[in-house]
Amino acid sequence: MGRAFEVRKVAMGKTAAVKSKLYARYGKELLMAAKSGIPDPDVNMTLKQIIDRAKRDQIPSDVIKRAIDKAKGGTDENYLSMRYEGFGPEGSMFIVECLTDNVNRTIAEVRNCFTKTGGKLGINGSVVFQFEHQALFTIKDMSEDDILEIAIEKDLNIKHVDVEEDGISIYGDASEYSTIKQALDESKENIEYITDTILWMSTNDVTLSSEDAKQNVEKLLNLLDQLDDVQDVYHNINE
Repeated sequence: MGRAFEVRKVAMGKTAAVKSKLYARYGKELLMAAKSGIPDPDVNMTLKQIIDRAKRDQIPSDVIKRAIDKAKGGTDENYLSMRYEGFGPEGSMFIVECLTDNVNRTIAEVRNCFTKTGGKLGINGSVVFQFEHQALFTIKDMSEDDILEIAIEKDLNIKHVDVEEDGISIYGDASEYSTIKQALDESKENIEYITDTILWMSTNDVTLSSEDAKQNVEKLLNLLDQLDDVQDVYHNINE
């Protein structure tokens, strides 16, 4: 898509351990979304978004139901949403989003990942100003003219539209996510989303020139992916 960002995608064919981590990460998101409002996806749009994304990632329905039932049961289990910002080699920058029940543990583990790979953890605001918080939708079987017609009819605030091989991508401010999603859903029955998410997108990409830098970044991403508290990682590296 011409943008450098990291979105965790785990194929079902990988090990049970990897699948277990993915289920646990979705379980946390679903639980907190259900606890933050009514635990019903028909009225809780945040919960519905996560359920739709979980289904696209082939999360079993019983995992989804278990998390929602736990919220309905009034569980004391709770997680805080934390965002950490860090620096890697050759001007690379990272945003690490976590859900944690122990902030001290999580920040120590995230910092350790950066330290082990020659990077460093920054303070809040040191990196995020180089990124934009955006909603992204990628859809099959619709043209650019279709999207522009919807945008005009519904008075949508869309940043831009990219036509790609696997579909058409629509970008908007994160705050416009629900408005854009509703307009798209109403425009076509059983609309098929390839991507439907909110993410951080870099406004200042870098290209790594040395093999050492590339290896350190790969190691950093692998270490972060192993942390149970890490939900998503975004960076400004051209791939």
